[in-house]
Amino acid sequence: MQEQYRTVARAGVHETEINRSRFICALAPAATEQEAQDFVARIRREHPTATHNCFAYVIGADASVQKASDDGEPGGTAGVPMLQMLMRREMRYVAAVVTRYYGGVKLGAGGLIRAYGGVVGEALDELGTITRQRFRLATITVGHQRAGRLENDLRATGLAVREVRYAEAVIIEIGLPDSDVESFRSWLADATAGEALLELGGEAYGDV
Repeated sequence: MQEQYRTVARAGVHETEINRSRFICALAPAATEQEAQDFVARIRREHPTATHNCFAYVIGADASVQKASDDGEPGGTAGVPMLQMLMRREMRYVAAVVTRYYGGVKLGAGGLIRAYGGVVGEALDELGTITRQRFRLATITVGHQRAGRLENDLRATGLAVREVRYAEAVIIEIGLPDSDVESFRSWLADATAGEALLELGGEAYGDV
């Protein structure tokens, strides 16, 4: 698995006008290819009278799925430059749809490539990006008398505390980088006089 990846910070829309044509770029995070396809379909439904609804998406922290469509524009002038912009910005788990309303002035192949790629770049600048880091999920089981202070200490160190459950004992779910597991295990033993139990789980990504 990749140690980290970048994606768009939030879903949103950016619009620009080039030679009387409207270019509307809709961006959204997409966890799966199905989510990306659903997003494309939704934007197309929102703009049924548009001249073109071109798209590109990248799924996987290693960019294992890459798709693009020119939707009727000359081959390679829309979807590909959109995809290239996402890849140049190292975007992952993201879908982009650029809706064009033709304004009567032809842009030519070079103009189209600049327009479609450019509006995606502008949208990324406007919406912002975030980096997500690979974490090891872990569960801490500790007695009630130590739980409150331990939770405070965990949050103070900047660890991702994902959930706290109170039962016979207190269960605290955290995420920590793989490289920190052994040092954290030692810290936890010291902080709880060896009373806390640490169990490692699977892997996930979280915001840095």
